[in-house]
Amino acid sequence: MFFQRAKLKKEFDQQFVKLIKETKEDWQQAQQIEDYLNDYDLDAMAKRKIAESIHF
Repeated sequence: MFFQRAKLKKEFDQQFVKLIKETKEDWQQAQQIEDYLNDYDLDAMAKRKIAESIHF
């Protein structure tokens, strides 16, 4: 029983780290898109803020 619990914890930790990395990549991509835009785009700013709030 104990070994199964340790295995589940390890799998959960791996999934959690993967999710953190994915949200960080999404946030960084949204930042880059906003940086590349020449004009003031509210949609791009909103997407960046959403990605940032999900990551943090």
